[in-house]
Amino acid sequence: MKNRVEELRKSLSMNQEEFARAIRVSRQTISSIETGKYNPSLDLAFTIADFFGKQIEEVFIHERSKENEKE
Repeated sequence: MKNRVEELRKSLSMNQEEFARAIRVSRQTISSIETGKYNPSLDLAFTIADFFGKQIEEVFIHERSKENEKE
């Protein structure tokens, strides 16, 4: 799943450590989310979206695979 976490975090001039502290997760979790290596739980995704004052769909972009698309 693609996301805009890094873009939104940087727009607030926050580093990963500061953001992680603000939402009470590790810096490694933020790094993994930003690089797409880890998809956050629904609860964490809402926490992140709320932090930025965005709807969850504005932060996390679900991409459908070709197999899931109807013709």
